[in-house]
Amino acid sequence: MRVDVWSDVVCPWCYIGLANLGVALQEFEHEDDVEVVLHSYQLDPGAPKRDEQPLEQRLAQKYGTTVGQIKAQQARIVSLGAERGIDFRFDQAIGGNTFDAHRLLHLARVRGVQLELKHALGDAYFTDGEPIGEADTLRARALSVGLDADEVDAVLNGDAFAAEVHQDIDAARQIGISGVPFFVVDGRLGISGAQPPETLRDILEQGWLTREPAPVQVLAGADDADACGPDGCEI
Repeated sequence: MRVDVWSDVVCPWCYIGLANLGVALQEFEHEDDVEVVLHSYQLDPGAPKRDEQPLEQRLAQKYGTTVGQIKAQQARIVSLGAERGIDFRFDQAIGGNTFDAHRLLHLARVRGVQLELKHALGDAYFTDGEPIGEADTLRARALSVGLDADEVDAVLNGDAFAAEVHQDIDAARQIGISGVPFFVVDGRLGISGAQPPETLRDILEQGWLTREPAPVQVLAGADDADACGPDGCEI
């Protein structure tokens, strides 16, 4: 059975949601028979390679809120992340365009280390304060998970996997995804947001028991969990 996940590299709820999925899979009887595939989604496709503006100020301006409200949301995310072993340090985050990161994630899928690279990029941005849109950051993290240096350089210096990124974004639009993370189990059961492990485990079990090809069905209550979308938030 396959689990498709749409997410962005700078989305904290995506990072938490993937960690929750990992817990759910550990508790799922058929974990070894589940393939997780990550798909591209950009919260801010117009972002520059590097954004030096303080994160709280940029987000407050973007979403029409206050720096205090942004910091309050960040504090909640920090607490939830700690429960999953994620060390969110938003005060150090350096924003940037994630298109190249998504292209490398497609290479990583071909080479069987997509989840490993996703976690490495999350650590780079959320914990280590590395500029997520710059090639040096992306290259170092790609090599850290075992990707070949020549292949990584070829991707970063060219346009490889650009079409795949656009295809993912188009697919999200067709499904009706407006916030990430978004999980699709067995190609038909969709649920949005950083759902708790028990909810994700339930949808895994439901998908396993009723496996068959069918259009994506967004489950009731799918919009209740925290997610990032047009109105927030890459944080």
